[in-house]
Amino acid sequence: MKLIINGEIKKFNDGVELHQIIKDLKIEDKVMAAAVNMDIVKKDNWGSFIPKDGDKIELLQFVGGG
Repeated sequence: MKLIINGEIKKFNDGVELHQIIKDLKIEDKVMAAAVNMDIVKKDNWGSFIPKDGDKIELLQFVGGG
């Protein structure tokens, strides 16, 4: 399936959970929030949430600044 992650098209196997997608992208220690089609997915649900083909996923990182 194709997903649009932070504006880039990525391919994943059907049925993969959001947590596994984040892990496969090697950013699991950086992602603080996730939204699928503009709906927030709570971190507690990442392991059970399965995106659908064509979903737009935003993986957000919080950056400190001064």
